[in-house]
Amino acid sequence: MIQRRQFLQAGALASSTLVPGLTLAQGKAPEFKFKLGTDLPVTHSVNVRLKEAIAAIQNETNGRVAIELFPNNQLGSDSDMMSQLRSGALEMATFPGTVMSTLIPTTALTGAGFLFSGYDKVWAAMDGQVGNHIRSAIEKTNLVPFNTVWDNGFRQITTSSRPIRTPEDLKNFKIRVPVVPLWVSMFKTLGAAPVSLPLSEAYQALQTKVADGQENPLALIDTAKFFEVQKYCSLTNHSWDGFWFVANKPLWQSIPGDLQQVISRHINAAARRQRDDIARANLDLQKQLEAKGLVFNTVDTTAFRKALQNAGFYTQVKEKFGAEAWALLQPFVGQTV
Repeated sequence: MIQRRQFLQAGALASSTLVPGLTLAQGKAPEFKFKLGTDLPVTHSVNVRLKEAIAAIQNETNGRVAIELFPNNQLGSDSDMMSQLRSGALEMATFPGTVMSTLIPTTALTGAGFLFSGYDKVWAAMDGQVGNHIRSAIEKTNLVPFNTVWDNGFRQITTSSRPIRTPEDLKNFKIRVPVVPLWVSMFKTLGAAPVSLPLSEAYQALQTKVADGQENPLALIDTAKFFEVQKYCSLTNHSWDGFWFVANKPLWQSIPGDLQQVISRHINAAARRQRDDIARANLDLQKQLEAKGLVFNTVDTTAFRKALQNAGFYTQVKEKFGAEAWALLQPFVGQTV
């Protein structure tokens, strides 16, 4: 909850300082305190850039705004944080669009599977009409989506037993996927046996063979240390997903406009820098993960996309999202149905 506390002693503030090393102007406590939750490991680039933005916001507002970051599902599962955010118990959070789709189906639009050929298409869509369409859907749910989408990256498949080269390699394969109905459906259509679990439970599921593989962007494969319990990484690039930075709408509207502008400017700038982080990291991550033991293989995705088309998957997805949303997406992904 946003707390207006103008008369707390500076000593009380010191014990709850949100960005170490920053001193609030004139020893005053912040007028606005926010909790910010993410589902990512603390070392992930999203959290690194958020910490920088938090420090910049606190500095530019002379301590009027203080934000405390809770990474790695410290505030609960994504579903828990979504509930907290909507009720006002949590002020801000980042969520993958596909995870938000349990509440707002349209946010999963870009993750339908084997759609984008590269980042040029992704950012043209997300910084344009597709992003605007998704943002409008989020705004209808008592949330405020910020303008710039963060990069969750293209997703790759890791396994403990064999590389994935063709759709046939996925037959009856136990693969951990997020609690995202779209991806459960996609992998079932490809013949796999998806195991739907939160990210915080994925490592143990792989370690105990509840699942034989998982799928995530390289950055998360690295920071979550999946290379410790997986042997192969198949570069399927099967889905792209972004992180949406969102705030509780009534609480956001209670903040003075000048402070809203400062917060928005720094958060959006941090998102741009995080996009660059992922772009640079992807150039090196494969080599780093190979050094940690992962064996990589490239994949011709044509057969996967064809299998989904033949099974009617894209037709079902179009019906789910609606003709208008699907039409907005088509210029960036090519013909699918």
